[in-house]
Amino acid sequence: MADYADMHAFLMRELRLMHEPVGIRFFFEAEELEEFRGRGVHVEPVRPLTFCQAELGARMEGRVVLLDMKKLWCTDARCVFGVDAVSEGVVRDLLRFGTGEAQVRRFVESKPCMERAPLAVLLSPLRAQEGMPDVVHFCCDNMQAYHLVDDWMAVSGVHPFRPSLSINSAVCGGTAFSYLHTQANMTLACAGSYNSGKMERGEINVMIPGAHLEGMVSRMKERVEKTGGISLTRQGQPFPGADICQNCPVIVFKKPGERAGR
Repeated sequence: MADYADMHAFLMRELRLMHEPVGIRFFFEAEELEEFRGRGVHVEPVRPLTFCQAELGARMEGRVVLLDMKKLWCTDARCVFGVDAVSEGVVRDLLRFGTGEAQVRRFVESKPCMERAPLAVLLSPLRAQEGMPDVVHFCCDNMQAYHLVDDWMAVSGVHPFRPSLSINSAVCGGTAFSYLHTQANMTLACAGSYNSGKMERGEINVMIPGAHLEGMVSRMKERVEKTGGISLTRQGQPFPGADICQNCPVIVFKKPGERAGR
């Protein structure tokens, strides 16, 4: 079995992540869900929450959160996860995102939509995974996102990378897309994820299929071993993105007595 705790530690250390990577697992079978519930290793929201709000327990508090679809409050998430069909109310709520009702309806109906609705979704820090998650969500900055996507492309062979962003469904719709297509995804914060997701630093969402995570992390580890650091902007630098012009001959640090040069 993959060592998710090791992958979690590596990603937090090398990418300097501020938020814990979150493993997302969908429960479709009642017996499997009840067996997990009976183990008592999780917490559940007291009140109905949006998908983004529920994920905060895992991403920022390190908790293992089980979100029953009965407590999924966000109408956008309920649609992309296949819990509810698109309704007139959903379209009306999103009119501000388009030029008219017909356009907004088309936008909403073209969002990713899971054919089979899950009974619940498990949101866990990557280090707490007991098996392969369906999707892993990263809340990260620009350069961290670039590393994740670049290394995913390297191990998947997919290029160019074409992300999928839906109106008002950054995390839920982005996760549904990654799950449905077994493809990495990258989204900006939507209104809901920004307001409820503590993304005041301008974070970006990256979703990696659980089946691809181990290969992607192995690729990152190989780069670190070969170059001495994870940076793509300046080889040998331990920081993900050295905010220095690569060709600048002035901003270089060496121990006393070392030869000049890189």
